[in-house]
Amino acid sequence: MDLGLQGKRALVTGSTAGIGFATVMALAREGAHVTVNGRTPARVDDAVRRVRLEIPGAEIVGIAADLGNAEGCRALLGQLPDVDVQVNNLGMFEPKPFEQITDDDWTRIFETNVLSGIRMARHYVTGMRARNWGRIVFVSSESGVQIPPEMIHYGVTKTAQLAVARGLAETLAGTNVTVNSVLPGPTASEGVGRFVAQLAASRGVDASTVERQFFETARPSSLLRRFATPEEVAAMIVYVCSAQASATTGAALRVDGGVVRAIV
Repeated sequence: MDLGLQGKRALVTGSTAGIGFATVMALAREGAHVTVNGRTPARVDDAVRRVRLEIPGAEIVGIAADLGNAEGCRALLGQLPDVDVQVNNLGMFEPKPFEQITDDDWTRIFETNVLSGIRMARHYVTGMRARNWGRIVFVSSESGVQIPPEMIHYGVTKTAQLAVARGLAETLAGTNVTVNSVLPGPTASEGVGRFVAQLAASRGVDASTVERQFFETARPSSLLRRFATPEEVAAMIVYVCSAQASATTGAALRVDGGVVRAIV
């Protein structure tokens, strides 16, 4: 299937690893002109290098900017004033008991997970509306509909992304600009991999044991019974970015391995 992304200008935030990097790779394979984003030049340069090694001739550039604050967002937008496809993938998570989540913790996670995407979309939607074509995707989480008790602040930010995406889609009714959310379930991202490895080491077991125990206790409703791969999630994201997904807007699309026990 031709996804109609050849030559489209795409930005994927927080894309030097995990779901973001897998999305960059998939967009590049479709012929999009992709911008990688991360906080440090070293990480961004390495991600660009890996894409070029895997996809010779890929139209790929990188911008190092910390989008977890307004200054970093302004820096990126100054270098990349317009795009056709914007994927708000930047996010952070932190398991922490509710009573230990400080005001600073709340502010930091909200600015990173929610305001970064708002700032990007607020800027880029004007050009998309003028051209009457565009794709905005918020990478939320199943935690946005099933708030995890071990990191309530994370779940709240993921719920907020769903609200922003739906509200923005409403303002674009009747146009060819779509806005959607994608809700991954537990995914073997770089951060999750580190967390599992640390937990395994602290318990004196291997990573596969930690994974099995996680799905037995923390996510027993999972039908997949394993972590999804970043590539599996990226496939949904890239489809939603495509010309073929023109009738999909205002939607919250789950790639959660069946964790959410609901049919709508």
